[in-house]
Amino acid sequence: MSLSSVAQFIIGFLLGISLLVGAGVAAGYYFFTKLSTTPEKPIFPEEKPKPSPTAKTASSPKASPSPSDTKPQPTPSTSPKKELEPGAYKATVTWPEGLSLRDEPSGNANRIGGIGYNQEIIIIKDSDDKQWQKVRLPDTDQEGWVRAGNVEKIN
Repeated sequence: MSLSSVAQFIIGFLLGISLLVGAGVAAGYYFFTKLSTTPEKPIFPEEKPKPSPTAKTASSPKASPSPSDTKPQPTPSTSPKKELEPGAYKATVTWPEGLSLRDEPSGNANRIGGIGYNQEIIIIKDSDDKQWQKVRLPDTDQEGWVRAGNVEKIN
């Protein structure tokens, strides 16, 4: 074996190892960046997406033929003020991913809906262990339970 063939073997070996290490670092970086981004918030069938103000003005000819879209909006705006029970108060959701609305005050209870981030809700009461809050959605009058500590009271 000559000296040049030994040098070729060492250079080839080091080049192969460096390519394997580089590919491993690139794959790790790719997967780390993909897993570190927050996924989009899912929209469940029982949630009704709120139309944006620009969509209302653009689709006002379409909104006028469907009176069901315009009737529920004025009614809840006046009814929550009249129906606020003693001890109940308005609050907004502070959890960035929104909250799950459940039929009982338990993490294992059935999910009956969802509440989006910054959405206004009415807190009716707290559970006995203060871990859950019974809430009502002003726009649909749907009631359920959410985990306590994820809302902020509106003054």
